[in-house]
Amino acid sequence: MRRRALALDFAAVFAAALVAAPVGAQEPDEAGAGWDLDWGLEAKVHYRDSDDTRFPSPFGFDPPEFLETVDPGSHFEVSVVTLKLAASLGEAIRAEAKVDVIDSYDRNPTSTDREVDVDEVWIRFGREADAAQLPERSGAYLKVGKFPRFERQDDRHLESYGLVSTAFNRFEDAGVEVGADLGRFVYLKASLTQGNPLFMRDPNALAGDNGTPADFDPTRVAELGNGFPILYDAEVEDLDVDGDLETALGLGVRWESLSGETAFDVLAWHTQRDLADTVPLEGTLYGGDLDLLLGPFNAFPLPVTDDGKQETGVNLWLYAGGFSAVAQAVDQEVAGLDRTGLEVELAYQFELPVRWAAAGRQLFPYFQPAVRFSEIDPDFAGGSPQFPGPSLRWAWTKIDYGFRLGIVAGTDLTVEFADNTLETAGGDLSLDELLATLRWRI
Repeated sequence: MRRRALALDFAAVFAAALVAAPVGAQEPDEAGAGWDLDWGLEAKVHYRDSDDTRFPSPFGFDPPEFLETVDPGSHFEVSVVTLKLAASLGEAIRAEAKVDVIDSYDRNPTSTDREVDVDEVWIRFGREADAAQLPERSGAYLKVGKFPRFERQDDRHLESYGLVSTAFNRFEDAGVEVGADLGRFVYLKASLTQGNPLFMRDPNALAGDNGTPADFDPTRVAELGNGFPILYDAEVEDLDVDGDLETALGLGVRWESLSGETAFDVLAWHTQRDLADTVPLEGTLYGGDLDLLLGPFNAFPLPVTDDGKQETGVNLWLYAGGFSAVAQAVDQEVAGLDRTGLEVELAYQFELPVRWAAAGRQLFPYFQPAVRFSEIDPDFAGGSPQFPGPSLRWAWTKIDYGFRLGIVAGTDLTVEFADNTLETAGGDLSLDELLATLRWRI
């Protein structure tokens, strides 16, 4: 019932715009501008090959349990089919909805989570400039619903995620966001949201199974391994604004050349909220927030000292012709535990000459190599040595490199390799993964 109520609550926001849209489209205003309706469909097919690695859990399970690669070996799979809907009235109003079906790579937080997910549903009043794009004039906006965090990297060049983007801003939050352009070069953003519950997830393609019913029933076998998870901000699953809300503030500076070929954007931001004692999550019997950090029976904790959660970070977007660079640096304190993260992604898009065509469309229009470096360094010394998730304490470095090849308009192929290195007390572990993605869009 909670999932149905959540979908209805979020859908109501979008429906308000869609109900008005046909009327506006049939009766344009005096300036000749009416509602603009749009939709899109996207599907992804993958080949995935993951290392098979195991590491014993320090907790005294009987029989002993291991951290192990999520679904190792070679696999062909369809991960997602996405429907996107949008309605806009010039710059005055815009509403968007995004629904994923199957959603195996974004199931949150385990493979037993729902297979149909409302990722986004929001309505915005006013104009919001994209990262590194100068607005024509000062302006402001108000956004309400379930939407991406304003510091998230939306201009992505690989299908995988880095450690920082996985840990801090991969999933959408629900609430209210406002922004103001102070002239063309300086802007402010602020939000008051429900706050993404704190949980754990493997940074590779599949999240893994932690706390699924099979973990508590010796007659059942978990569908996937539990992975080598890190702490991350999970997706909001229930619309609940009764508890402590998360506040976020951002100050940005941007610039763009007259030609528009070169641009940069620097955003400094800060978020904070109080952790809940526990947060129920679909697909796992483990609780999120403090419940996770305190370990089984609240008796085998990480070195928790309080219930605060805050992040301070800075983001950079830089574009110069076909070159792009996106960087994120974050300093986090969660329940008295300190953690830092750094992520840098570089890409260059080569426009290819017209040599072949099909149905009047160019074949292989572009080639875009990309590389991403990311690292997470937690300072979680102390607490119980039997905390069952040792990978939450480990320093982790991840290098993703690959390319995206345009095949024809609306279809592309991305091939990438994730080189993971985990620093454990007994030596380094490797959790490499090859991922090839064929994406089709209309």
